[in-house]
Amino acid sequence: MRQRYLALLSMFASLPAVALTFQTRVENVEWKVEGDQFECRLIQPVADFGTGEFVRRAGEQATFQLRSSASLLGAGSATLLAAAAPWQPGRGDINLGAVRLARNGVLFTSSQGQASRLINGLMDGRSTVVRSYAGEAGRAMEVRLLPVKFNKAWGDYQVCAAKLLPMNFDQIRQARVGFPGGGIDLDADARARLEVIMDFIKADPTVNQIEIDGHSDNSGNRLTNRDLSRRRALAVMEYFKANGFPEGQMTVRFHGERYPLAANNNAANRARNRRVNITLDRVAPVEKPVEKAADKPVAPAPGAPAAGTAPAQPATAPQTATSKAPAKL
Repeated sequence: MRQRYLALLSMFASLPAVALTFQTRVENVEWKVEGDQFECRLIQPVADFGTGEFVRRAGEQATFQLRSSASLLGAGSATLLAAAAPWQPGRGDINLGAVRLARNGVLFTSSQGQASRLINGLMDGRSTVVRSYAGEAGRAMEVRLLPVKFNKAWGDYQVCAAKLLPMNFDQIRQARVGFPGGGIDLDADARARLEVIMDFIKADPTVNQIEIDGHSDNSGNRLTNRDLSRRRALAVMEYFKANGFPEGQMTVRFHGERYPLAANNNAANRARNRRVNITLDRVAPVEKPVEKAADKPVAPAPGAPAAGTAPAQPATAPQTATSKAPAKL
């Protein structure tokens, strides 16, 4: 009997310590959708920890972020899992690889591929799990997002994502329109590109400066090429101006053939070099100093002389007028 007890004790001692798990009680689980034209978020609050969030920026696919204001998991490596539910016998966890944890704030951001597999797992009844051994004494700690109510929230999230702009600021801040035909007029492709840029500017009023740089190939002489690059840059400027962007907030430059993208040694490369580069910027407005109102003069008492005037003197003999030379400049 004693030997059997010692064997059981030895077996339990060899098992890993039970992980400390952060998760919301099933009856309290909720998913929230937040967003605008620039970003959509699908969020599950995790009790006593923070949040797990699927974040999709305009022009990109979703990533997964884990957020916490406290260093509960510790910094270091963790494992990302699409974990099978206990009521799903025969199904193992899907290991999606290692992630690096920060101490607080956004603890990590997954790849788009990892986020896609987590979403598929949640739709299939799996939990999103982040498991770390970086806690005290190497004890396993994990954060678990449950799939409860996920399918309904996913539909709302898709409605938000459908309203996202085609591109985000990082993608659109440096753009290019081409003039493959060699002329100075905007073709259909150029206008479509400029329309996307203009839609973003209208949605984001913090974009308040545009730099426009015209370029040419080396087909003509330098003066001709410089003029072509100027007229192409002006065509782009006129498009923005016609769509409501202030001319005073645009800078136009033209460079002729000086800065080619590719060697001007064949027709395809020359077509690439005939272009206008567009750079969007957010410039903080210069604050003008506040002018202080001048002090109002105090009205003199009745009968008193006005301020700054000498009291009246008795009449004297008239003085001879003299002229004073002007001060030298």
